[in-house]
Amino acid sequence: MKKLFLVMAVAMLTVSASAQKTAVTANKAGDNWYLGINAGAATPMQKWGDYGFMKGIAPKVGIRLGKNLTTVFGLAADVDLYVGSKTDSKSLMGSKTFVNSMNVDLLATFNLMNLFAGYKGEPRSFEIIAIAGGGWDHQFGYSKANGLNTKFGFDFTLNLGQEKAWQVYLEPAVVYGVKSWGLHNAMGIIEPVRAKMDSRNGLFQLSAGVNYKFGCSNGTHNYKIEELRDQAEIDGLNAKINELRADVNAKDGQIAANAREIADLKKKLADCEARPVQTIVEEKKENILQPMVIFRQGKSTIDAAQYASIEMVAKYMRNHKDANVIVRGFASPEGNAELNQKLSEKRAEAVKQALIKRYKISKDRISTQGLGATDKISEENDFNRVAMFIDTTTK
Repeated sequence: MKKLFLVMAVAMLTVSASAQKTAVTANKAGDNWYLGINAGAATPMQKWGDYGFMKGIAPKVGIRLGKNLTTVFGLAADVDLYVGSKTDSKSLMGSKTFVNSMNVDLLATFNLMNLFAGYKGEPRSFEIIAIAGGGWDHQFGYSKANGLNTKFGFDFTLNLGQEKAWQVYLEPAVVYGVKSWGLHNAMGIIEPVRAKMDSRNGLFQLSAGVNYKFGCSNGTHNYKIEELRDQAEIDGLNAKINELRADVNAKDGQIAANAREIADLKKKLADCEARPVQTIVEEKKENILQPMVIFRQGKSTIDAAQYASIEMVAKYMRNHKDANVIVRGFASPEGNAELNQKLSEKRAEAVKQALIKRYKISKDRISTQGLGATDKISEENDFNRVAMFIDTTTK
């Protein structure tokens, strides 16, 4: 027993050192439990009355409930039932009952693969797990003996399934009796307490089993490595943050300049709207409607803010069913005269299409004129790039 405790202590120290290097999730009280069943056979390790190694084999079945406390160390409760292989008084376990004897053990489990190679975030497909522990045994039948035992073995395990929730294992193990009460000696007399391990009590057994690992709080059936950042990564992120802050500060001046430019344009627009409309004198008296559509330099597309003027004209035409309108397009005097002529025509046509498609005004009531470049409408070139509305209804 002292050797057993020494092995367990060394393993625990090793596990503790390993845990300091790797942080894992799913270590709550309800995590990492498993339940399994197994079956196999047991045989004496040395000569035992009429029996010896492979001369007398008892079938066995078992159930195991366990919990992995770390990625290396765990605990399991093990119950093994040994079934009689003969029907006479010379049954391997000394009983005529169907179940000759029973062992109830508390086992420590050690995942040797994780212990020596580390845990990679999920169980390996193949693992070797050492088991060691002991507990109570009971023999049925006329002897009704009780005792203490120790158990040592290895589980050669396959982890199956997409989530590695199932374990299939082959387990060779040795079970020794330590102390016994009520045992029959060779003369059939009940002996007192047997204080030392008797090699006749040693059994070698081979079992095959399957375990199911229940779900954990991390959404898997196993431990999951915590994603940690080292200091170098943190320093790199801080450097990136400082770089972005510098970019923002460098753009503050540009943002302020853009804000001033926007304010100046708004003032110019307000001044322009406050001025009286300058009409182009023609031989025929014309009814010039007040709204105008202002375009950007070199553009014939209508800005969203300019649809308010077009909507006013559309409303006027709905209220005056006999009204017909000419849309006249203009360009500012900069640039090539031929290009300005085409640009003025496109602006007039764009406004006409808006009245037709957006405001459902009949196309028969709208005509267009492109009058090229002008500086007569306003002293500011920005407000010579317009489309105007002329009501041509005959009075």
